[in-house]
Amino acid sequence: MKVFNRNGPRPRTSLLPSQFTCVCWKVATGMALSAFLLTATLAWSQPVPGSLDVHWNEGASDCSATPQEALQVHQYEPQTFILRQSPCADFEANFIYLLIGSDKALLIDTGAVADPKAMPLAKTILELLPDKDHKKLPLLVAHTHRHLDHRAGDPQFESLPSVQIVPIDLEGVRAFYGFNNWPNGTAHLDLGDRTVDVIPTPGHNKTHIAFYDDRTGILFSGDFLLPGRLLIDDAAAYHESALRVVDFLKTRLLTHILGGHIELNAAGRAYRFGAHRVGESRLDSLANSA
Repeated sequence: MKVFNRNGPRPRTSLLPSQFTCVCWKVATGMALSAFLLTATLAWSQPVPGSLDVHWNEGASDCSATPQEALQVHQYEPQTFILRQSPCADFEANFIYLLIGSDKALLIDTGAVADPKAMPLAKTILELLPDKDHKKLPLLVAHTHRHLDHRAGDPQFESLPSVQIVPIDLEGVRAFYGFNNWPNGTAHLDLGDRTVDVIPTPGHNKTHIAFYDDRTGILFSGDFLLPGRLLIDDAAAYHESALRVVDFLKTRLLTHILGGHIELNAAGRAYRFGAHRVGESRLDSLANSA
């Protein structure tokens, strides 16, 4: 994996007051709008188009009486896959992203379920990976941040050949991507004919990063931005991260902002914790609202 640099359990204790949450939501949508306006006249090559025309698994009020697939797979375009863990498998209902280059593939997060029998994530990913030189394409397993619901599936990949897992601690993240002045700078993952930029976005968690894919123009934002609750451990760091992402996007085309969860219904109301998600907001609702 070529990386270049230009320059326990998940804690959820820092819920913002409701009025501050509304302000952060406006900042998030405003950030997307600013990025669109600032890049509207730039002569960049157009991103590869893809489809988000999919109805995500909404779980059930009685999961035992409603058997369903633990993992839903959607092909956004031939080299980009979006996977959603069923709300019946875990209430977090994580989204996981697979980006395939000509030399390597990148998996963003491994979700909230460790048991391969209950959640056959590694098996599914291997089936999606193409062959190269008579073996599966090498895979890098990365995380938006260290919270358990974004890395519980890591053990499924630990014994697989040609798989590298990025460390989850801050020092490990900094060292792997080559950040010498965290949280400043941008790292770059070369997947072969596809570059993914890595932007530090601490605030929700001190290890948080976002990924920008030059092939599709998608910002994979983890829990930094998502259609749901913005849970913030460090408000000052979050604010600086938002400014950093806006500055980064000034010179990029943005097609979608895709987060780690959907926690709102289509009317913008947060779900109570549970396994039934009727009438969910769109996964890409942040970009759409801009």
